[in-house]
Amino acid sequence: MHILRKKLIHLHRCRGITRNSIRKMLRADPSLSNLYKLSSSQLSHQYTIPFQNAQLLYSDLHDKHVHASIKHDLDMFPVVTIVDDNYPPVLKTIKDPPFVLYMLGDLSLLSYRPALSVIGTRRPSQNAYRKMQFILPALIEKGLLLVSGMAKGIDGYAHQLALQHNGKTIAVLGSGFHHIYPKQNRSLFQRIAQAGLVLSEYTPNTPPERFHFPERNRIISGLSFATLVIEATERSGTLITVDQALDQGREVYAVPDSPLLPQTVGCHRMIQDGAKLVMSAHDILEDWESMKHISM
Repeated sequence: MHILRKKLIHLHRCRGITRNSIRKMLRADPSLSNLYKLSSSQLSHQYTIPFQNAQLLYSDLHDKHVHASIKHDLDMFPVVTIVDDNYPPVLKTIKDPPFVLYMLGDLSLLSYRPALSVIGTRRPSQNAYRKMQFILPALIEKGLLLVSGMAKGIDGYAHQLALQHNGKTIAVLGSGFHHIYPKQNRSLFQRIAQAGLVLSEYTPNTPPERFHFPERNRIISGLSFATLVIEATERSGTLITVDQALDQGREVYAVPDSPLLPQTVGCHRMIQDGAKLVMSAHDILEDWESMKHISM
């Protein structure tokens, strides 16, 4: 297992590879024992990888600098892989689980239950924080861990409220730990790393990319029994997380507000489509209690 783990971390680091290709490789060769024996052509042919990508993959598999950078990062940050015993069981159930997660903070939170993801627009209304202050402290007091993406707006508010009320929180990043985004949340990142847990499937030197944020959203919803949407415009990126939560079989909650606010159009649409309308923490807590008894 130890050798497989090292190979998986290395493979995950390589260029020219996708999560889908890694899945294929693990299915065909569960111990990855042939990985370093294959030529570029064989990698391309065996795993249906474009030849140029296979060349990059082969190069990184045999590059001592890549090995050195992995060793350096593992010395700095704890890592959990999908083959480890402490990998979160809830993440294994999603369609596209991350193979490797870099971590900072309280590692025990990785398997903490119950966890609720709290998400919403990066440009909230003036009313947003008041709504969150009305709903979230009671959830935190009951022991719910809040998962979010440390973005501007709703995400940042959720983490801040958890920290203010001595609650538990997990931030899932769309970049590596050496490239905190947005920059104005650097101090929040440090506070979560000290009192909560920060996760990223991206290697520490990976800068943020636009496509990383929809990707990391599947982890935010995957870690949680349900997703709570505080505010969302009609075309909000928040809706990607909602779709992923539904795809993962998770409950979705939405907070209503004035129909005159563009930041609540997405929430109202979700409620029309079957999301549960949330007026207070009680609406979520009663669901968690019933789910808990079913799972027991």
